[in-house]
Amino acid sequence: MRIVLIGAPGGGKGTQAKLLVEKYGIPQISTGDLLREAVAAGTALGLQAKQAMNAGQLVSDDIVLGMIRERLSSPDTDKGFILDGFPRNIPQSEALDSMLEDLGRPLQLGLLIDVEFNILMQRLTGRRTCGSCGQMFNVYTSPPRIDGVCDKCGGELTHRADDNEETIGNRLRVYEAQTAPLVEYYRRQGKLRTVQGTGEIEGIFGQIERILNSLPSKEPAIEVAAEEKPAEKKVVKKKAAAKKKAASKKKAAKKKTAKKSASKKKTSKKKVAKKPASKKKAAKKKVAKKKVARKKVAKKKAAVAGWGLEL
Repeated sequence: MRIVLIGAPGGGKGTQAKLLVEKYGIPQISTGDLLREAVAAGTALGLQAKQAMNAGQLVSDDIVLGMIRERLSSPDTDKGFILDGFPRNIPQSEALDSMLEDLGRPLQLGLLIDVEFNILMQRLTGRRTCGSCGQMFNVYTSPPRIDGVCDKCGGELTHRADDNEETIGNRLRVYEAQTAPLVEYYRRQGKLRTVQGTGEIEGIFGQIERILNSLPSKEPAIEVAAEEKPAEKKVVKKKAAAKKKAASKKKAAKKKTAKKSASKKKTSKKKVAKKPASKKKAAKKKVAKKKVARKKVAKKKAAVAGWGLEL
């Protein structure tokens, strides 16, 4: 199950991603989190990203893709993953598709959580976050029981400075200009599915579950030599060698059987050939004996006749 989440800021992608993680046991890969973790850990890609950010530049797509590739090498992504926050435009989508094809793990689904502009404004401007436990509230749709106090832990609720109408309006316009075309991109690939991101959270997640349950349970086999594990290769090689040995043994047995049957046939032919030859010899001997007997009789008669003449 390999999913990319699409939707405007405040559309509920993060909330639904967490529910997907709990339900299906596949990780959410947020590029923002990857960047922060890589910078904090001081990895090679993290240092490159930090250098770009310190210079006031955007982190390049190559760096982000490199981080995603590294993250996908972790065993917890074997069953799938949920990409959140990347791609944001068509060039990034094309680069991501190319990388995932190289890994033999192409995206199966582009999931759009669709929310109207005025609802997004209400959600973002009314958003409040607990500074202690991170619990989120909304003064319009899900307010706390006590204004400014977290229901969960009693911590103080804060309002982000950038959660104002002007800033949010700019963010939504950027989304429309750059990210919305992704909808058409994944629609052309036949991977786009849409859910309405309004209503109860559980109801929205129910829509997503129905979409995921409709996905093909089996995919076409993809041969990727780089993805094969050494142990698997050894097993395959052993099986192939065993098959070859078995085949060679069968061939050798067949040859022996063929030779034996051929030698038996020759022997039987010789026997058959010998029988008529011996019969002919016996017949010839009889004829010769008869001739000898006839000659003897003729001599006797001649002798008797001779004797008669002498008398």
